[in-house]
Amino acid sequence: MDIFHIEGPVKLKGSVTINGSKNASLPIMAASILAGGCSTLKSTPNLSDISVFSKLLICLGCKVRKDSRGNISIDSSVIDNTIGEYDIVRKMRASICILGPLLARCGKAQVSMPGGCAIGDRPVDIHLRGLRELGAKIYLKNGYIVAEVRRRLTGKNIFLGGPFGSTVLGTANILMAATLAKGKTIIESAACEPEISDLANCLNNMGAKISGIGSPRLTVKGVKNLNPIKYNIIPDRIEAGTFMVAAAITKSQLHLENCRVDHMMAVVDKLRSIGVTVEAAGTGCIVRRKGPIKSTDIITQPYPGFPTDLQAQFMALLALAKGNSIIVEKIFPDRFMHVAELGRMAADLRKEGRAVIVAGVKKLIAAPVMASDLRASAALVLAALAAEGKTIVNRVYHIDRGYEKIEKRLNPLGAKIQRKKV
Repeated sequence: MDIFHIEGPVKLKGSVTINGSKNASLPIMAASILAGGCSTLKSTPNLSDISVFSKLLICLGCKVRKDSRGNISIDSSVIDNTIGEYDIVRKMRASICILGPLLARCGKAQVSMPGGCAIGDRPVDIHLRGLRELGAKIYLKNGYIVAEVRRRLTGKNIFLGGPFGSTVLGTANILMAATLAKGKTIIESAACEPEISDLANCLNNMGAKISGIGSPRLTVKGVKNLNPIKYNIIPDRIEAGTFMVAAAITKSQLHLENCRVDHMMAVVDKLRSIGVTVEAAGTGCIVRRKGPIKSTDIITQPYPGFPTDLQAQFMALLALAKGNSIIVEKIFPDRFMHVAELGRMAADLRKEGRAVIVAGVKKLIAAPVMASDLRASAALVLAALAAEGKTIVNRVYHIDRGYEKIEKRLNPLGAKIQRKKV
């Protein structure tokens, strides 16, 4: 198992190119199931999650190949297995995205209940409810979701709202299934995240008929078949936000290339409100901080609100702010396993239900810490960049799921990160 040794505090300077979006790539990889033939996805990141999903597609019968430029070719001409095995699906929640495409193309699917990060309860009941509305018969057997349809899925008006807002992966699953359904499907309370818009745009390029993209109402006119395509994945807004926080927490300046600021307005607005400058520059932006960090309040919300996937990173940043801040988690109320670990680094944090009160301190102090999930591990790396001394971050396999060789990208900017095996 790998660990990070990180020396701080450091100053960062230079330019970094933001990779393609992990959260857009995975559903679009699943969408390749819908079109028999070879599709090519450009700008996919080199991540363990992408490798796991590739193995999942291979188990279904697809041929998957990735080149050195980040392009993935998926030949789904043959789907001779409709079972998403536990040993693969348990590693990543996005594996559930094969359910809708398999059901639409093959008329049946068996997918293990998904795994993923330990960030609280994440049921898939809305996914299943939506597929049932389209005409699928679904039941649970031995830890597997078993779905089947006699002839063809049928379009219908479907409401996808849940107790914590719209479901992103649920929207992806129903949207993909509806493209091959008979008639018209209207998805109400659809997720509006850029990753869903990217999926919808990709499906339209494949021959689907989807309108209302980017809004909470998606209308899908079913077609008989889809075609393989070449498609360019959008930049990763969560990776971009993480590097923005890296500049802010180290009181530095970074140039982020291939960054869609228009996908990050809630994040950019919050950074500017606490004293961080964000300026558009070419296809990206320049982020810098010169003065102190101001305190603020953050409430995570569905897009276009503040993303839950940047909550932990901003908590590390606000730990060094002047005054008290409050962070309220409304998407995954239990997503606070990083609180105790940041506390080991002298952050002054108090959890109150689904909120954390952050009392700013003058400095963070290095300590051994344990990464509990993907975004929490990023927060610990950011905190270590600003902390005094050498921080040891354990279980960095979590960060490899969502950040491509982060130490090799931060070190040229001035970080001091060593990856070691234990």
